[in-house]
Amino acid sequence: MSDVNITVVDREGVVHELLAPTDMNMNLMEVFKSYELPVEGTCGGMAMCASCQCYVETPQHFGERNDDEEAMLSEAYFVEENSRLGCQIPITEDLEGMRVTLAPEAQ
Repeated sequence: MSDVNITVVDREGVVHELLAPTDMNMNLMEVFKSYELPVEGTCGGMAMCASCQCYVETPQHFGERNDDEEAMLSEAYFVEENSRLGCQIPITEDLEGMRVTLAPEAQ
């Protein structure tokens, strides 16, 4: 399999069905940006800004937060139990069927 199906609900509630390649070493933030979803990724994927925060709606796809991600989320706005930074979620075959919602923008 070279692509996985990921469903994203944007900040206006619009549902987007995305195909994400598993063979390009991308992360979820990069996929959001490639589909021109409103995600800044200001830090370039270094887990230093939380502008790619999303809520993982499918528990089996939550994965593990690393220390940098935990630290950034401890300072971010609108953090929920299911919050992840898109830049810290590598696109793998295990993400097939994942559903995420973009977190509101920080104010």
